[in-house]
Amino acid sequence: MVTTEVFEKLKSLQVILGRKYELEAKIDEAPKQLTSQDELLSKLKKEFIEKSKEYEAVKESVLSIKAELETAVRTREEGEKNMDTITTHREYEALDKQISEASLKEAELRKSLQKEEKTLAELDDIIKSTEAMIASQENDLNTSKETLNNQINTYKTELDELGKQEEGIVPGLDQEILFKFQRIIQRNSEGIVAVKNGVCTGCHMILPAQFANEVHVGEKILFCPYCSRILFYEQSDDDSQETFFNDSGSLADLDDDFADDEEYDEENEFMDEDESSDDDVSGDDGDELEEDSEE
Repeated sequence: MVTTEVFEKLKSLQVILGRKYELEAKIDEAPKQLTSQDELLSKLKKEFIEKSKEYEAVKESVLSIKAELETAVRTREEGEKNMDTITTHREYEALDKQISEASLKEAELRKSLQKEEKTLAELDDIIKSTEAMIASQENDLNTSKETLNNQINTYKTELDELGKQEEGIVPGLDQEILFKFQRIIQRNSEGIVAVKNGVCTGCHMILPAQFANEVHVGEKILFCPYCSRILFYEQSDDDSQETFFNDSGSLADLDDDFADDEEYDEENEFMDEDESSDDDVSGDDGDELEEDSEE
């Protein structure tokens, strides 16, 4: 298969695989979107169980206090009733003590009963509120699950379509290259990138000159030595400048030209110095001749 054709297949496949891996990741992450709702629901149910146990304990306490209260009331009432039948002072003292103790016990029990009944009512309100929250949370969670399932089904439908497109491109590609290409896209989202001005546009590293030339020639599939992506040559606006330097010679040639110019300037400087020295000599001779003529 011609390398250009392989590049075009890989470019098309890159788009398909990129979307495919994105959808697969979304499907894997989807259940995690419900984690917070699940945790809240579990917390509410745990609280409901704990409050229910506490409610039952308080309820038993209320029943026990009521039973004791009934006993105390009955004891007091019996003592008060027997007051009409006593005949001795000792009987009076015994009944009076019975009535006093029963009355005191009754007062204490009524106070405890009032406190426990208040606690029981508060727990009942909490339990009812928690039940309502659990029902609401379960409804929200079921709605979220349904929405998420619909979204996942949409993802799977798209994945099936992408799979068909992939099957239409893959035949004819080298399996080893294809395997590496898929692994690269899973890590970097891009598996094939252009080389511009000798630079990999995937990792933005400067490639060795000889290696960049091989990519430019495009006779075989080459991988970036830095990011492992497949490389293909793409002409840029700066390529004309590179061509200019290639046609005109290397930087070393330019250095030679500058060296020649410096040598030329040095020769001209020496020539100028020689001419100026000759002028000085001729000037001195002329002055001597004028002096001789005057004499």
